[in-house]
Amino acid sequence: MLAQVPDEPENSDSSRKSVYDSKVSAREAKKKKVVFWGIEVPETLSWHGWELGKEMIKHLTLKNVHGKVQKLRYRAPSTPFFFTVFPQPITLNPGMSVTLPIVFRPSKEMDYEDNIFFMKAEGEFSVTLHAMLPRFCLSIPAAVQLPVCAVHSATEATFAVRNVGDLVSIFAWETSSPFSVDPMFGTLNPGAECMVKVVFKPKVAGVHYAAATCWFGGEVKQMRTIKLKALAKYPYLCVSMTGKKSEGVQPGKFQDALCFGSVPVGKTVEKCVEIVNISLVDAPFRIEQAEGPLLRDYGFSCDVSHDVVPAKGKLVLRIRFQPHVVGEHSTDYFTITSAAYHLKTVLKVVGSCKGPSVSLHQHSVNFGWINLGESLMRTLKISNTSDVPAYYQFDIDCKGSVFSLDRSCGVLEGATTLTLKVIFRPAHPINYHRRVVCLVHHQEPLYVDFFGTCHSDTAKPTTLQKRHLSWYRTNMVRGLTFYPPDILSEMLKNGKLQMDEKGALMLPPEISEDQPPKEYLEPNPMAEYFYNAVSSDLALFPAHVSVSPREYDFGCCMPPHKADSLSLCVTNHTKGSIIVAWTPSHSSAFQVHPDIGDIPPLKSSTFYVFCRPTQVNSLYATELEGFAVYKVMRHYTNIENDATICPSWCLTVRLRAHTYEAKREHIIPQYVLDVPKIFPPVACDTDTYCSMLLSNPSTSLITFSVNQTACPSVLVKPSLGHVIPGGHQIFFLSTHPVNTVLKQHVLPLELNSYPAYTKEIVLQSCGQSLLLLLEGDGILYFKPLHVGTSSTRMYTIKNCTSLPMVFTWKIRRSDSKILSVSPTAGILQPYETMAQAWTFTPDKKTKYVLQAMVFVRWKSPDPVSPKDVHYVLRIIGEGALGTIRAQKEHLDLGNILVGDQKSCSIVLLNDGICTLNYILSVERLFTGPCDHEEVLSDLPAIELEHSRGTVPARSKVFVRVKVRPARRLCYTWLIKYAICTARAADLASAKEKQQQFLCCIVATGVYPTLCITDACTIGTASRNSKMHIWKLFSLDTLNEFLERDPTPGELTYKVPTRHSTCLIPPVYTPLLLDFDFGSAPVDSEPTIVVLMLENKGVVPVEWAFLFPSDQKMDMERWAEDADFTPQELHQMSIQDNQLFSVSPKSGTLLPGQEKSVQLSHRHDFIGTDRLPVLLKISYGHEILLTFSGVTVEHDQRYVHFASTKHVFAPVAVGCSQPPTQIYKLYNGGSMPVTFEVQLDNIVKIKEKNFQHPVFVCLTPRGEIPPGEAGHIEWIFSPLEAKTYTVDVLIDILEGDSTQITFQGVGYNPNIVREAATSRHFFSSAVIPGSAKLTVPGQAATLSHHRICLGNIPDCTKAGRLVFLNNISKSKAVVFTWQLNSCKEMVLEVAPESGVAQPGESVPCFITLQPTGNPYFCRINLVCEVYIQESLVQYERDLHEWEKEKERQAVEFTITEKDLGIKKKLKSPSVRLSDSAETANLPESSAVIRKYKTLPPIKSRPTPSQPPGHNDKGLLDKDTSQKWVKPEPPTPLFLHLDVSARSYAIEDFLSNFALDFHRYFLSRPFSTQPSECKLVDGSRHRNRTDVELKQLSLASASKQELEVVTDILTGVIRSLLEDGHFQTSVRKIQDEPIPYFSQFQSAKSAELQDSRQGSTFPSRVSFLTDLDLEKDGERKKISQETSPSDLPESCKTFHHKELMEKEIISSIPPPCICYGCSLVHCYKLQALFTISSYTQLGGRNQ
Repeated sequence: MLAQVPDEPENSDSSRKSVYDSKVSAREAKKKKVVFWGIEVPETLSWHGWELGKEMIKHLTLKNVHGKVQKLRYRAPSTPFFFTVFPQPITLNPGMSVTLPIVFRPSKEMDYEDNIFFMKAEGEFSVTLHAMLPRFCLSIPAAVQLPVCAVHSATEATFAVRNVGDLVSIFAWETSSPFSVDPMFGTLNPGAECMVKVVFKPKVAGVHYAAATCWFGGEVKQMRTIKLKALAKYPYLCVSMTGKKSEGVQPGKFQDALCFGSVPVGKTVEKCVEIVNISLVDAPFRIEQAEGPLLRDYGFSCDVSHDVVPAKGKLVLRIRFQPHVVGEHSTDYFTITSAAYHLKTVLKVVGSCKGPSVSLHQHSVNFGWINLGESLMRTLKISNTSDVPAYYQFDIDCKGSVFSLDRSCGVLEGATTLTLKVIFRPAHPINYHRRVVCLVHHQEPLYVDFFGTCHSDTAKPTTLQKRHLSWYRTNMVRGLTFYPPDILSEMLKNGKLQMDEKGALMLPPEISEDQPPKEYLEPNPMAEYFYNAVSSDLALFPAHVSVSPREYDFGCCMPPHKADSLSLCVTNHTKGSIIVAWTPSHSSAFQVHPDIGDIPPLKSSTFYVFCRPTQVNSLYATELEGFAVYKVMRHYTNIENDATICPSWCLTVRLRAHTYEAKREHIIPQYVLDVPKIFPPVACDTDTYCSMLLSNPSTSLITFSVNQTACPSVLVKPSLGHVIPGGHQIFFLSTHPVNTVLKQHVLPLELNSYPAYTKEIVLQSCGQSLLLLLEGDGILYFKPLHVGTSSTRMYTIKNCTSLPMVFTWKIRRSDSKILSVSPTAGILQPYETMAQAWTFTPDKKTKYVLQAMVFVRWKSPDPVSPKDVHYVLRIIGEGALGTIRAQKEHLDLGNILVGDQKSCSIVLLNDGICTLNYILSVERLFTGPCDHEEVLSDLPAIELEHSRGTVPARSKVFVRVKVRPARRLCYTWLIKYAICTARAADLASAKEKQQQFLCCIVATGVYPTLCITDACTIGTASRNSKMHIWKLFSLDTLNEFLERDPTPGELTYKVPTRHSTCLIPPVYTPLLLDFDFGSAPVDSEPTIVVLMLENKGVVPVEWAFLFPSDQKMDMERWAEDADFTPQELHQMSIQDNQLFSVSPKSGTLLPGQEKSVQLSHRHDFIGTDRLPVLLKISYGHEILLTFSGVTVEHDQRYVHFASTKHVFAPVAVGCSQPPTQIYKLYNGGSMPVTFEVQLDNIVKIKEKNFQHPVFVCLTPRGEIPPGEAGHIEWIFSPLEAKTYTVDVLIDILEGDSTQITFQGVGYNPNIVREAATSRHFFSSAVIPGSAKLTVPGQAATLSHHRICLGNIPDCTKAGRLVFLNNISKSKAVVFTWQLNSCKEMVLEVAPESGVAQPGESVPCFITLQPTGNPYFCRINLVCEVYIQESLVQYERDLHEWEKEKERQAVEFTITEKDLGIKKKLKSPSVRLSDSAETANLPESSAVIRKYKTLPPIKSRPTPSQPPGHNDKGLLDKDTSQKWVKPEPPTPLFLHLDVSARSYAIEDFLSNFALDFHRYFLSRPFSTQPSECKLVDGSRHRNRTDVELKQLSLASASKQELEVVTDILTGVIRSLLEDGHFQTSVRKIQDEPIPYFSQFQSAKSAELQDSRQGSTFPSRVSFLTDLDLEKDGERKKISQETSPSDLPESCKTFHHKELMEKEIISSIPPPCICYGCSLVHCYKLQALFTISSYTQLGGRNQ
């Protein structure tokens, strides 16, 4: 691929042509056309070859290619060198053209350029006019991108260089390596083009940039530069075996061998190997076969020597294997190199050669005895168990022998059995025995014994049996067969011989010198074949009878000439007379005379052989057969013992002759010769054998003769003979290499007795000596090792011989525990390389130099193999000690979600010199609320990527750790390590004794934590207290549940998902909660509740409110259920109309982050709405929230019950004054509600409890205004310590009745203390004390939303300080407190109203004084807040409205008709409309009277009249427009929950005696009784004055005064006698000013001084304690306030309070202390007591 960027010179006509376009002429380039608005014109007009003083004209053709008539005008060229005809309008019809002549008239030699412009209605276009001087200019591309190339390879690209100038130009290139350009020089005629080739030959990988510079031109050379860019990458080749699931062979690695298996000899097998290129570049490679000795030829070959593997491709490499030596294992190596021999991959190929496996089913054929002249046939089976075809030949001439086979030679296919017929035709009455050899190509010869006996009328020799042959061979080994049977029988009689247990003869022990008798052992078939003493001079055993010569060539025997006879000399080597009988062959040309003769012992006899051929020009060959037998064996009567029987000996002579004339050419032999090139390798001084096959495919006889004298080093059998037509001859060759020098043998094989037909057979042989190659010159290095650990290295040894050898490693016993090798022994095939595993295990810290010896020998036992051939390997290593440490000993993973996973890495550092093998173990610890056994049964919360491994020396290792906590616990894992050794005992002890601390991992399992920290309401429910909302939404239960661990069912779906197939999803949460939105009239404002969600945990929290539609999966319509239940329809209606909404529905909170969620209920439809909403916290809780809300009609009287069960606070049994408790009812409609409590069941409970009033209802009837709460007072007085329950029916007049279950628990005060129940009461509501939520438009907040005054004794006061904060930065606010005191408590707020400037905090003092029976007080204080600006605007509008109303009240209209002049009366255009209801604004102090602060708006328009409706109004006469009375601004309601419990003084002292010192009896500040409003709106006078008068001494009787006097006298006397008290009283004046006295105002201090020592601060300037109990801690907040700091609205109030103080100061005041210490309280009490005693008559004492 070639990418070129053309960069051609300016003013070139062909600059826009691509270099790959076909060649175009300059004229064609000039004719390039362009079209402008349907007008086709040439792009340019060019003049070339112009001369000065001559005009040149070219024609500019304009053609209309549009479908309509075109009109245009033109403007002549601006320069005087180009001109044309005078411009005139041109009109062109479709398809027509017009030609303008352009005349060029040059004035000097320069370049000219101009334009001719054409104008149309659509626009203007131009044609460029060029006139150029002749110049040199070449067009070449700006850059050439060459294809990606492999390193040390080459790639090329071509580009065109075109001469676009007017002159002939020569060019020359200059470039830098690794780029080259061809051709470097050249010449280009104008318009000619030349292709230039860029060659890229990188040597390193990377992006290569170069610039090729082209110089061209004439005398002044010009230069053009072309940018060359190419990318070079390293190739990456893998070798993969086809058909195997292998990832391939990596470069430089040793791999599994390509195994060919066992291949038949001479057959070629081909296997494929894939070379895969996984790189992005073409990868050239070379494949080379491993070099070896010249004699080495294992038959592996590959035709490919080099090739290229395409990028991301593969190449199939074919490797062939053709073995030649049967039984030989071949191993070879192919090296695949790429990138100029930089990357190598070694491919090992293995194969073996298999040949035929021919066997005879029997080793002898017994013909028994037959009569002379008869014949007998026997069968002989021959089998080939191999799948390789076998060429066999029985070495016998069947035509000239008494034994003949029907198929003496042939081919035996694989896995076949052939049955041969053997015929016995004896010619003489003697014993016949011939041991016939069966020659098999590529296999050792086989032997079979043919024997039989022939009887005649006169001669009846002993029948030869198989046992006789066995005895004969044993006797032959023992040297007894040279004696005839008669002598042996005599010796047996005389005791000179004995018979062994097998029946063979043996010498007596005294003669054999107690040597054991020899046994016959089967000789090597090859040795027996070559050294049989019958057909060769060498023999394994001495010959009994020999013949000479054994082979003879008569040469030319032309008939009728008589050839010379051959004299055969037969020698008898035995000590008995023998008979030699030759087998006659009447059809043969060779005859023996005499055919039978006797030979005395140790004598010779001559027989004559005559050759009498019958045909000329023929070949003759045969084998003469004769049998020699002891003369005494002619008759069986001569044999006294069967053990002395000796079979006959067979004599053979090979003969040949021919009848060709001297000058006549012999018949040309047609043959196939299969001969090996080399002898099989053997050890030196050892015989080696091979076979050769000569096949005769022709129809003529072939004779052969091997000249042994020409190559005496090789023995060949047979050396003379013939091959019948269609047959074959198997030769066996033998040589005896004496050394390792390669020797070449040349055997002349003469065919058909003609020297010209001599075939020279060339063979090579070489002896092998043991040679083993050790890697690294016999030195093996080990890295330093930790003591007790092991290291294994692979070490290779190579067999450098052609014979398999056996190796055995021997290591000193003292080193056996330190050093070991595997395998210790084995077989190395020829030229095989074996990798061995050496293991070094040091046992101490030292350096080791060890030695190991490897002994080698040949695989086949050879008696002449050299002894003690061994090689020494030196092993060098070092034992060391080392330790492992962690880079960080403490890893804190922080907080992890339970069930989630977090990973980290432990960095193990090894600073030592040795590699360390380690075993890691984990010890876990955990803290937190859990069951120890359950935690132990959990799955491991930590997982090590690997528990054991290796750290190399001076390096580090990363161990990946995965932590998955299963519980909300704090986990600590101690990671320990032990050095791993090679011994099992060390492995066991490592965990117990050698464990060392490594590091500590700490993690905390957490769940996503979410809680509701605040709640507020907007809209219709804005007047509901925070306490009420907290209860309606069960936020206490919700927060408590959120603090628990999620159940497994909740974690079924860890994240919000659509998992339901039905409209009502299944429920997996154990908690079901109601979110009760309360009730409201239809079409009223939505009820909005804002919840503040806070993540108090340490992990991000993902939360979601899932409506049923959010949980349902999207399904096909056919899968939907068309039948819906009423509940499903109801939920679908709610969701479709969006009656309930949550915003936002989901989100994520980071740790410590807060988020407000707005829940709303729309009152669009009358009825009760219920919708299950799932609050799902990812990886945490899921809670089913039932959103419920009620919408009532406008005229419906409805009371909303948050629950049908109410539980009273526990009350002690036997309490004298049970406390009064409150049950609240909420009017959720728009009409006032009157309720009545049915007391029937209460009466029944009283009757069951012995007329004891267990439940007393103090408010059985009452009225509740719309949108407000009503109170029912109850007294629960238990009689026993048990749970009481009563069902009470509450009737709503004109409404529904509801049954409420009231439950109370009585407890034994002796068992459960009152303090415990009191704490339970005050901790039951856990709403936040401070505000967290602000609604939109909110301008003020309270510092606390809840104050708990705790337990208060009767007739005392408790106070707290609350700040009202104006959070607006620019607007002041006006506030007013609504006081809802009850008859049992006096609640006061100072100031009750005021103004807070922007950013100001106004302190408000909340004071509570119980005045009656014990009471559970929980009051909702409401503070109405107005924006001052809106309130002023309202009063201004109201004032104008009232003023207009007064004016209209006195306005009248005269309507007499007789008035002639109509007077316009000044009247407003708008009539006033008095409101149907008037808001009575309470009179405030003189300071804030101008603001006229409004009280709470409690009287709303009737339900049938919307807000702003006017019953009456004055209409304007003209417009009838009403001026509606201004509506007061909507206030902001701030709720403050005040809780307390009052006790009678005696009950308080009995239960809270330690807290009594904090409270003091108080007196009323005013004689005016305080009033409170009941639920029904009535007022009554407080009983505080009466009670105080009853306690006053002024109204006491004389007896009471005496008692008091006596008591006080004793107290005062004891105090006066107490020295410590007197000292303390004297020190009062010397003590420093108390801290709390600093909070007095200046005016109060002056007032105090005027009272001469009055120590009481003013009411406004006093110190308050805010005792806020949170988590058992008490926090005190003090705030200083002075009259100067109060707003103007409080000044009048402060002045009034000061006046009250002056009146009170005349009476001994009680100690009203809000913050003083205990010591000062006691001091003030003492002074008060003394002064009181003095006034009451202490003088009487």
